[in-house]
Amino acid sequence: MENTTDVNQKKLTKKEISKTFWIYQLGCELSNSYERLQSLIFCASMIPAIKKLYADNEDEQREALKRHLAFFNTEGTIGASIQGISLAMEEERANGADIGDSAITSIKTGLMGPLAGIGDSIVWAAIMPLIISIFIPIAKNGSIMGGLGPLVIYTVLTMYISWGLINKSYTLGRNSIMALLKDGKIKQVIYGANVLGMMMMGALSASYVNIASPMKFHVSGGATIVVQDILDQIMRGILPLTAVFLIYFYMVKKGPRYGIIIGTIVAVSIIGSFLGLL
Repeated sequence: MENTTDVNQKKLTKKEISKTFWIYQLGCELSNSYERLQSLIFCASMIPAIKKLYADNEDEQREALKRHLAFFNTEGTIGASIQGISLAMEEERANGADIGDSAITSIKTGLMGPLAGIGDSIVWAAIMPLIISIFIPIAKNGSIMGGLGPLVIYTVLTMYISWGLINKSYTLGRNSIMALLKDGKIKQVIYGANVLGMMMMGALSASYVNIASPMKFHVSGGATIVVQDILDQIMRGILPLTAVFLIYFYMVKKGPRYGIIIGTIVAVSIIGSFLGLL
């Protein structure tokens, strides 16, 4: 009897998991809709698994497609964990487990926010600035690798992370991320990633934001007062630091309005140069 039960068990293979992974990863930032954001590509990515698990039940296929069309949005790299959990739950349901539509939808809804926060903190605030900072000097020297290098390394690294997460989450099932979120160590990882990201942004600002004043004053006796020398005595790099903090505080107050920020920088640079201030 045990052998018969094992034979009748519906099991996803690497083929279905791979298809799910690649469909979502290649389209998660391309298929967003204003109404449901990433739900369209998430649903499409689940189709290979749904066809395999519910091959003999078209009604279940339709219901599965409907529940995965519910609103969904998260960070693409770390969000692969939700795919793995969804695959595991669909597999359990197909094998007779008492898992309703709301259970699968609730797990996805409950995890997409926390995992988006983790992904943004680690991937976008730490990994991306670190990779870019490595290749900026190469780009300044005119090498094409300064542009291609970050793209290749970032893609390979994030794909590797996502592939590991979807497989691990599928293996461990719905309890995998729950245990991770309850573990205090994840907060330490996020904090460390934020610190690293801020360090990299500080290093980039100090290295590549160059502002100096050419102003000079001639005083009696033939002496010349150079404004930049006085500023350097107060604190080296005070003008770049001031500019960075002004932009930072503007973004905190008004949000990332990049068009306004860039336009203001260009206008201040032109006016400052014309007046001899910068």
